[in-house]
Amino acid sequence: MTTTHIPATQNEVWGFWGTMNDQAAAAWPIAMTAISDATFQPLESVRAFLDSRHGRHFADDVLNGLHAGLNLHDAIHAATQRWMGWTIGRLTSKQHGIPKGLPYLTGFVIHCEIVEEALAD
Repeated sequence: MTTTHIPATQNEVWGFWGTMNDQAAAAWPIAMTAISDATFQPLESVRAFLDSRHGRHFADDVLNGLHAGLNLHDAIHAATQRWMGWTIGRLTSKQHGIPKGLPYLTGFVIHCEIVEEALAD
């Protein structure tokens, strides 16, 4: 049996972690695995997404679920499903270079990985 190492945030002040505040430590591994499972993207790519401004918006969606009475696990899974249900439109495709029609969450996870790699070069 193998265990998967969840990469730590590299942005404790902003992004998903900073937005989740005192719930960040509990929410992080749930969000990492839920998003990776839904998008079929590696955990490092999901970390780049959650550490970005898009991760902050994802956290806002999770917090809305908590405010509506969902527990943390269900709020994260509801946000994941909602973001997977949206698709990249023409304008977002043009602005970010993400293929039109791709699930929104998948598109932005991949986009954040590409941006992070470009900044590292």
